[in-house]
Amino acid sequence: MRTFDFSPLFRSSVGFDRLAQLMDSARDDAPTYPPYNIERTGEDQYRITMAVAGFAESDIEITAQENALTVVGKQPKDEAPKSLLYRGIAGRPFQRRFELAEYIRVSGASLENGLLHIELVREVPEAVKPRTIKIGGGSTPKAVEQKAA
Repeated sequence: MRTFDFSPLFRSSVGFDRLAQLMDSARDDAPTYPPYNIERTGEDQYRITMAVAGFAESDIEITAQENALTVVGKQPKDEAPKSLLYRGIAGRPFQRRFELAEYIRVSGASLENGLLHIELVREVPEAVKPRTIKIGGGSTPKAVEQKAA
């Protein structure tokens, strides 16, 4: 079901060239590990929380590049094999990619109780923010005085 043709859209729009890529990343067969939440913590602040039980800070790499945030987790190999009767905590490597909107910046990350928190903030430059334009004429109208003849 990946046979969408967006070429008519691209002929009449500007700036939507990543739309096909975003549609592909939203497919149903996208990876589901590790689970995550995205929450809005303020007007221009967001937080991504990922459940990464069993991973240490040194096992996780977070990379922000242009409009993409990539989180990669790799655990070192155990030298001594364990004799597990049941493995319920997945320790497999993962790579999770998030598409970020314009002007979204990663402001920090922390790992606490098996949850990785990534703080995001929207910082719109002053030059891009809407501004009010005062309407003014070239000159103020002048009253014409009538002179007696």
